[in-house]
Amino acid sequence: MAKITQSNFIKSNFIRASLLLFFSSFLALSAAQTEIRLSFDHFYDHAELTQALRNLEKAYPQFMTLKSIGRSFQGRDIWGVILNNPKTGPAENKPGYYIDGNIHGNEIQGTEVALYAIWWLLTNYGRNELATRLLDEKVFYIVPTVNPDSRDVYIHQVSDPNSPRSGLMPYDEDRDGLADEDGPDDLDGDGSITMMRKKVPLGTGTHRLHPDDSRILVRVKPGEKGDYLLLGEEGIDNDGDGQINEDGPGGYDLNRNFGFNWQPEYVQRGAGDFPFCFPETAALRDFILAHPNIAGAQSFHNYGGMILRGPGAKNMGEYLPADRQVYDFVGRNGEKILPGYRYIVVYKDMYTVYGGTIDFIYNVLGAFTFSNELDQDPLEAQRPRPTREEESPDIRAMLGQVGRLEEMEYHDLVLLGEHFTPWKPYKHPLFGEIEIGGIKKFGRRVPPTFKLAETCHRNAAFCFYHADQLPRLEISKAEIKKISSSLYQLDLSVVNSRVTPSMSAVAIQNKLHRPDEVRLEGKKVKVIAAGYLIDEFRGLTRPLKIIKNRLLIENGVPGFGRINLRLLIEAEGRIEVVYDSLKGGLKRKSLALD
Repeated sequence: MAKITQSNFIKSNFIRASLLLFFSSFLALSAAQTEIRLSFDHFYDHAELTQALRNLEKAYPQFMTLKSIGRSFQGRDIWGVILNNPKTGPAENKPGYYIDGNIHGNEIQGTEVALYAIWWLLTNYGRNELATRLLDEKVFYIVPTVNPDSRDVYIHQVSDPNSPRSGLMPYDEDRDGLADEDGPDDLDGDGSITMMRKKVPLGTGTHRLHPDDSRILVRVKPGEKGDYLLLGEEGIDNDGDGQINEDGPGGYDLNRNFGFNWQPEYVQRGAGDFPFCFPETAALRDFILAHPNIAGAQSFHNYGGMILRGPGAKNMGEYLPADRQVYDFVGRNGEKILPGYRYIVVYKDMYTVYGGTIDFIYNVLGAFTFSNELDQDPLEAQRPRPTREEESPDIRAMLGQVGRLEEMEYHDLVLLGEHFTPWKPYKHPLFGEIEIGGIKKFGRRVPPTFKLAETCHRNAAFCFYHADQLPRLEISKAEIKKISSSLYQLDLSVVNSRVTPSMSAVAIQNKLHRPDEVRLEGKKVKVIAAGYLIDEFRGLTRPLKIIKNRLLIENGVPGFGRINLRLLIEAEGRIEVVYDSLKGGLKRKSLALD
């Protein structure tokens, strides 16, 4: 047996400490190597997005599930992400929060916001209190891009700032029996669809050059003489019908194709033949309806800096007052998270939308749904908004001219000319000698890449705030009072510490989903009578419906409120009190009977 000396003891401990330090360093290094670092200073095409999502799922398999929820018209996977901590309960027993982006092909930055939200939650779990709480208590359902076909076209192929907005199923916009036969053409080869203009004899034009910047055309007023025509986007008459660019790729609107308050084409162009007739919207419908626990939702669009709520159309009437209070609470706090963004109503403050996601999710699932229009005009954000008196046509025209001059300065001094094509001569087969130039596809609607990270973080932060304001229920009181050998009085209080009720007013009114319920589980347990405890001092109650030891809480638990219940039960041993809410989650409390 080896003799233990102080020297050997010190040496042995030193070796153990060294090995411990080595393995600790190795484990730390391994953990650091599995952490996924994503860049939010560029736009992810579909292949890059797919790889990023797969890498995140591989690094965080305990939290993330990636699945294809369907395929686009051209066969690309539409990815759905589910984030949940199964150690704190199954996803279906937690309040759900839904996010989607890029339903319009040119509105691409919503995908980056959704990807950032996934990445931030996963990489900050365990070291940020909010991320940890959200993944423990909620489940997230996220579709980063609804329209992967048009996304890839916008990023990699020739397009303008506003298109392709549609999906890419061929569509006969001009009703000539052909589909997608006459779209824009990149005549000057700069990789973007810009504008065409033509110099004409004085007095025959509709526009003139801006006196301070010849890159800008100004529409002439009555009595003024113009010497330029603005001919629209660059292109030629590909089908020989005398028109230019009248039938480009696609031509419908996926965000007019949802099955609530949908209207046909003669009411709203681009709505499709019937609700969910496109593969992308059908996939989204199935994914959303498969998760009825969704209690809050966000759809990302661009642009203008808006936090939008429904209704999308006036014919729907206003939302119920109780639900408006929830929207107002979240939306007004959202304006603090997103400086310059306005919390407004779609049809009142923007334009009419029939068959949009925002009304579908709210009116079918009873979930509180916002749609953020991402990113403000960089110059408009810096100046005060005009009052109603200032919004006369003449004032608007004047402010528009000033704004366009400032826009050119912004392109010159900040974007350094990268997203503007100078006007150059071109001989057009129909119009003759013309000029081609103007703002390129990344010069409007999407943020410059040096500002993309801020767009992602602030809008993801708004989603996290909204998700954190979903119902947070707790059985705060469960008191047993023995009446006889097996007869007990049970007083329960269920508290909601968040603004969102466990059942929205629209869900209650239209019976959109099952009500909340209280269940008692245990040996020989039986509910004899039950009611809402209206006055505990006088013992006044209002009866509750009992169905086989289940109490139906038909109005749920209000936001920032509670319900108090009194039950008369027969039971032996231990009982389990269960509060089961579709939108508010499942809570349990175990009680021992005397």
